[in-house]
Amino acid sequence: MARINLLPWREQLREERKKRFLLALAGVMVGGIGIILLADQYYSHAIDRQNARNAYIQKEIAVLDERIKQIAELKARRKQLVERMKIIQDLQANRPIIGHLFDQLARTLPDGVYFTDVKMTDKTIAVSGAAESNNRVSDLMRNMEASPWLSAPSLTEVKAKQGADQQPQQSNSFQLSVRQTVPGAEGKAK
Repeated sequence: MARINLLPWREQLREERKKRFLLALAGVMVGGIGIILLADQYYSHAIDRQNARNAYIQKEIAVLDERIKQIAELKARRKQLVERMKIIQDLQANRPIIGHLFDQLARTLPDGVYFTDVKMTDKTIAVSGAAESNNRVSDLMRNMEASPWLSAPSLTEVKAKQGADQQPQQSNSFQLSVRQTVPGAEGKAK
């Protein structure tokens, strides 16, 4: 048999396979790097789009928050206006009542009694004054109890006035409170 040396042929084949392997490896690396760069660009673009959406939503939220503030301010102003209107309506409704009340205070006042101070808080009237005697104060309280516009008089204090020579004068100072009522209001409330 003839001796053929196949070593150089095998070396050439190895070299060729090595070159193909290195070429394939380089192609795979270039392809992988390209895929990575494309994926990076895709995700960067997706992130930029999402950031733009988020910025738009934040801007719209700020606009809506401003509108909510305006609505809250308008509601507060509306509430104040409604309260003012209610106060004005109450004053308009109570206008004749005040006239009747002063008329009743004057009608219940017996001779020898005068008022020095009259204050009204809600439906309670605080009266300070002077009277010639305790009997006159009692007459005043009976007259107030009989009035359809006044009820529940309550005497707080009666003092005898002292003169300059420490002798009691012929007058007493008093303080009392009475409730204001409206005739016929009890029937309406039922």
